[in-house]
Amino acid sequence: MENDNTSKTFSEIIKQLKEFVIAVFDISRDSDKTATIEDIKSGIYMKGTSAWVLIFSILIASAGLNTGSAPVVIGAMLISPLMGPILGIGLSLGINNIDFLKKALTNFAVMVVLSLLTSFLFFSIPMFQNETNELINRTIPDVRDVIIAFSGGLALIVALSQRNKSLNTIAGVAIATALMPPLCTAGYGLATGKWHFFGGAMFLFSINTIFIASATFIIVRFLKFPYEAYADSNRRKRISQVISFFALAILVPSIYMFYGLYKKSDFTQKVTLLIEKVKKEQGILILDVNTDYTTKKIEFAVIGKSLSKDDISTFKQEMKQLGYEDCNFKVLQNAGNIETINKINEIESSFLSNQQLLVKKEAILLEKDKEIFELKNLLSVKKEKVFPFNDIAKEIKSLRPEIEEVTFSDAIKTNFSKTDTIPTFLIKWNKKVKTKEKEETSKTLQNWLRTKLKSDKIIIKEDH
Repeated sequence: MENDNTSKTFSEIIKQLKEFVIAVFDISRDSDKTATIEDIKSGIYMKGTSAWVLIFSILIASAGLNTGSAPVVIGAMLISPLMGPILGIGLSLGINNIDFLKKALTNFAVMVVLSLLTSFLFFSIPMFQNETNELINRTIPDVRDVIIAFSGGLALIVALSQRNKSLNTIAGVAIATALMPPLCTAGYGLATGKWHFFGGAMFLFSINTIFIASATFIIVRFLKFPYEAYADSNRRKRISQVISFFALAILVPSIYMFYGLYKKSDFTQKVTLLIEKVKKEQGILILDVNTDYTTKKIEFAVIGKSLSKDDISTFKQEMKQLGYEDCNFKVLQNAGNIETINKINEIESSFLSNQQLLVKKEAILLEKDKEIFELKNLLSVKKEKVFPFNDIAKEIKSLRPEIEEVTFSDAIKTNFSKTDTIPTFLIKWNKKVKTKEKEETSKTLQNWLRTKLKSDKIIIKEDH
């Protein structure tokens, strides 16, 4: 009897727990399908007030991207009406409404054209054409953008489907998915002729659009929104086929994009882990790492100990074990310079010691002086070989492409009690580079040259 009561009590607990979990995650209980459909239908149109609000918000976002101001860009995203047509596409696919799909696609096209045209005109003004990090960040999408777009789309349609709609959710999704900045960046690419900006930004915008529409479609079908009614059964069948085609045209690329961006992100992460391992084991400084998943190209510059062909082969084998075969490593290094300089310094030190030991013997001292003079001449010749100006200039250019000229000279300085020779590099920058960036880069290059050439006297100045 006691066991029966215990079993009954346990069953009741499980039942109550199940009901609690269902209540927590149930989104169908408070959904308002009819009102949601009407709200989305009324929000797709890009004309009149919506068109002007879109234009003004694009101008604000473009100005924010140009100045590198994230708060300004966020403010523009809050007032933009970009979500309407995209939600309309997902809803029309979910309820089999071909007429509404046509309207949603038409307004989506109007939205894209207006956005590109507005940002194109803004960035056509020369004073607004400088590259900023805010612009560059919108050209390289990765798998996280897919997750953000899909999650944002799910959150938005779930919030819209409820009787108590949350404006905070709509605003938050608009900021998180960031539909507007990629369109502005694409306009920048068109205005400046930088097609990699245009291509990368439009790719990011396409990712956001496709995954928001896909999320809308999925939730609409999950909540069992009513299909559009058609009196003609043949017409209903044709429309169902067309809608199914469009749904597949959206969902299939979504899966393909997700997989491609996942592999690209995974490749970059594996390369980063390998680089960190090399730094730790080899004790070298690695700068300017660039990766290209499409060609499996890995490029970086090495300062310090030189890497051998065997080291590169080991790296290729490690990448193969991580799942990426035929990786192409391009390592920028100047093998042998540091070792040669050290050897020459050892020779000079040895003969100076001998000179001190033989100072009392005039004949031997003269002989050693002659040898030292010859060695210094040899040292000077070797130093010229060890210091290949053209190679170093090319390395500097590869690290910072915005540098236009490099000049080297030995500056002689005196305070009238001591005279010293200061190796000096003069750098001529591209006019578009900002003063702060020049200062930070010059400091980094100076430290690099001092390490590379083993001289704490080296300085870098701007060539005006």
